[in-house]
Amino acid sequence: MNTPAPVGAGRVRLLHWTAIGSLLALIGLALAWELVIAPSPDGPGLLAWKALPLLLPLPGILRGRRYTHQWAPMLVLAYFVEGVMRGYADAGASATAGWCQAGLAVVFIVAAAYYARNVQRRS
Repeated sequence: MNTPAPVGAGRVRLLHWTAIGSLLALIGLALAWELVIAPSPDGPGLLAWKALPLLLPLPGILRGRRYTHQWAPMLVLAYFVEGVMRGYADAGASATAGWCQAGLAVVFIVAAAYYARNVQRRS
C-alpha cells in the first residue's frame, strides 16, 4: 500500500491558518446571518446562539492541537448541512449566506483533516 509523502512545514502552517480563518469566518457568518443579514421574525438574535458550539474547538484550533483538528470537523459538518438546507430552502440573502456557510464548512473540514493528518504527534 502506497502512503503519501508528508507535506512540508510550510504547507502544514498554511493548513493550520486556513482552518483558523475558516472557523473564525464561520463564527462571524453565523452571528451576522442571524443578527443582520436575515434575522428571525420571532426575534433577532434568537438563532445567533448557534454560533456558540463553534467556540468549543477554537482554543485547540488556535493552539494547533492535532486532536482538536480531528474531532472539530464532525461538529462543523452540522453547519455544512444547515448551510445546504437553507441554501436550497431560503431565498435572497439568507440563501446566499447558507451557501457561504456550506462553503466555509467544507474549507474548514478539508484544512483541519489534512492538518491533523500531516502534523507531527506530540509526545
